[in-house]
Parts: sequence; structure tokens; C-alpha cells
Amino acid sequence: MNLYRLDAPAAAIAAAFDVNAGRDPWTGDYVTPGRPAPVIAPDSRGGLRRYLRPKLWGVPPPPQGTQPVTSVRNLSSPFWIGTLRHPELRCLIPATSFALWSGTAGARRQHWASLPGRPVFAFAGIQRQNEDWPGFAILSTEPNGLLERFNPGAMPLILAPEDHERWLTAEWREASRLVTPYPGYLMAIGDAPPRP
Repeated sequence: MNLYRLDAPAAAIAAAFDVNAGRDPWTGDYVTPGRPAPVIAPDSRGGLRRYLRPKLWGVPPPPQGTQPVTSVRNLSSPFWIGTLRHPELRCLIPATSFALWSGTAGARRQHWASLPGRPVFAFAGIQRQNEDWPGFAILSTEPNGLLERFNPGAMPLILAPEDHERWLTAEWREASRLVTPYPGYLMAIGDAPPRP
């Protein structure tokens, strides 16, 4: 996945997730790697309150890499496990839809996946606190039956609302149980993003 939409302003996102919008300027738009977007993260000074924080989509690559990493799939990799074991480095990434592609090269067609019962939902993510590069990456997992025809390799890890707190606070052994495909019957695919 290299494109998603967050068609809701910061105040609406904050209300949907019961977090503090702070001074986040987000008004709604698309997000591609390297662009800023709001994520939901714990207060950096400690405490239980959650905040919207603008961060760049992409975290610094592993030592052998050259490109920012936007999606994390190998959750047992030594490069990621240290981050995943620290709840304060996990985040929620609000979204309203994400792009999928079908067809062969030269004849590819774009589709949009959404959750009709949840206009704004959240991907599971990690964040890096580097002051020079305050970025985030989205976790991915096996695709469900609906999405595997578009991307047989992976789908973003979508969290149910009741799992948000567990993702942000639980020890990794418990949080890792959330790494499962979101049910396809709760999703929809369209030729355009749903209207807000």
C-alpha cells in the first residue's frame, strides 16, 4: 500500500478516537510516503492522554536500506522487534480508505477499500521519535479473502475500536495477537474513495 486517504479534519478525528487534537492543522486529504499525516500517540511527557501528532509517512531504513520504510511486515525482525516491544513507540494511524490495484502492468486499475460501518478507522503503526525525521510506518498482515485478489501478499493491519488501547499499551506478547486480517465482510471496495 502506498496511498491512503484521511478525509476528516483533525477535530473530527479527535472526537472519533477521544483524543486531543492539539494544534494539528489537518483538514483532510490523501497521504503518500514522505507526506505528513496525523497519528494518535501517547503524550511524550508521559500520562494517559492521547494526542494527534503530525508525522511523516516513512521511518528511516535499516542499515542496508536506502529508502524510508512505510510498511512493516516481518515483525520478528531484530530491526523492528525493539520498537514493537515498547508500547510508547506504537501508534494508531487514522484513515478513511486506502488504495488497491488490480490488473497487469500498463492496464492497472485503482480501487479503494473502506469500512462502511466506520467512516474513520485506524491502522496499527509504529513511530520513530527522531527529531530530524519524526516518521511512522503501518503494520501489514496476511490479506483477507476480499483483498487478496488485489494484493495477495499483504494488507494493512486494521484494528477494531476495542483493540486500540491494547495496541497502545499492552506488552508485545499480547499486542502481537492483534496481528490478523480484518474481516472482509466488514469492508467494501469501490472505484472511488467514499465521500465524507
